[in-house]
Order: sequence, then structure tokens, then C-alpha cells
Amino acid sequence: MSFQHIHVDDALLAYIRSVAAPEPGYLARLREETARDPLARMQITVEQGLFLGMLVRLMGVRRALEVGVFTGYSSISVARALPADGELIACDVSEHWTGIARRYWKEAGVEDKIKLHLRPAVETLDALLAAGQAGTFDFAFIDADKVNYGAYYERSLRLLRPGGLVAVDNVLWHGRVIDPQVNDEDTLAIRAFNAALRDDPRVDQLMLPIGDGVTLARKK
Repeated sequence: MSFQHIHVDDALLAYIRSVAAPEPGYLARLREETARDPLARMQITVEQGLFLGMLVRLMGVRRALEVGVFTGYSSISVARALPADGELIACDVSEHWTGIARRYWKEAGVEDKIKLHLRPAVETLDALLAAGQAGTFDFAFIDADKVNYGAYYERSLRLLRPGGLVAVDNVLWHGRVIDPQVNDEDTLAIRAFNAALRDDPRVDQLMLPIGDGVTLARKK
């Protein structure tokens, strides 16, 4: 055990990936295609994808939510870990990004597990609640616009069963959360979300320094 986290440089990351489960070819191609775009930073890391898949398998997840699809790496990571009759409700507003995701969902053989809703995620989550689906989901992954993190979290928590899990990305926000000189809308929203979650008695939670920071919140 150690009292601090090891620094992971490029060489150590290459080693980690060399001894980890091999990345499927379709995910590698998706990552490479996304990397050519100026917004590539929005994609999760390889290790985060493996982590999400492991959580889904360990929990026996059958119904999952995703808020923020981008080009589909996280969708595939979750969907390929679901059972054959599992379901992922994916929320996004971009036809362009989800068009890329759809291509790779098909190549990965998970397109039948994923139901994409192209409209503001709050509308989709509210519709699920209105349809009586509160307490019917096992897992939720939030990785979308930061200003609405609180709204996504509250709705996702209502949709989860007791013992269900919310995973939230970008909670360290590239280190800007601790920089007093940075006070843009997104950074303020992440700080407020982190503080609120710390004090939320409805969940057990922890923050992990993986990727850009991932918080896990288990509904009591």
C-alpha cells in the first residue's frame, strides 16, 4: 500500500496497456478516428472504458443509462458488458457525433442493445420517470455538459434501483477545480456538483483519479 498515487507517464501507461486486456480493434479504430478531431479530449480513456465494463459485469447490470454519447467509446464499453438482453438508454443531442457512434456500435455488435435518444437528456430522463421507470435501472454514466450535471444526477438517481450506481466523469476537470483563478461556468458547476455529492446522504460515494476524475455514487 502507498499513501500517495503514482505518477503515470507515457511509458508507464504503455506498460499498463501492454498487460491489460487487449483493446478490440473496433475500439482502437474509434479512438484513432476521434483523436483527429479538435474535441478529442471529450473521449474517455482506454482504462476508463475497461473500468466501466468491469463495473457493469460485477454488478450484473441489465439496464443502464448514458448521458453524453460523443463518438460512442463509453457506450460500447458498457453495452458489450451487458447480457444479451441488456439495454442501454443513450442520451445525446449531436447527430454528427452519434452518427460516428452508430457505425462503431454496429461493428461492435451492440447496436441492438442501445436505444439512442437525440434530444436534451433532461427531457429523456423526465420522460422515463413519467413513464413509471423510477427504480428500474442498475447503472448510469454521466459525461455531458457540466452545467447540467446536477440535473442529470438527480434524475439518474431517481431512475436507479437501491444499490444502483452512478458514475460521473470529469470531476477533476483537468485540475481546474483547485485553481482559484479559474471561475468559468463549467468549472464552477463541477465544483458545486462535487461539494453537493460529498454531502448527499442518499448515496455512498468516492472520487477516483482515473482519467479526468471519476466519481462513483451508490444509491442506498
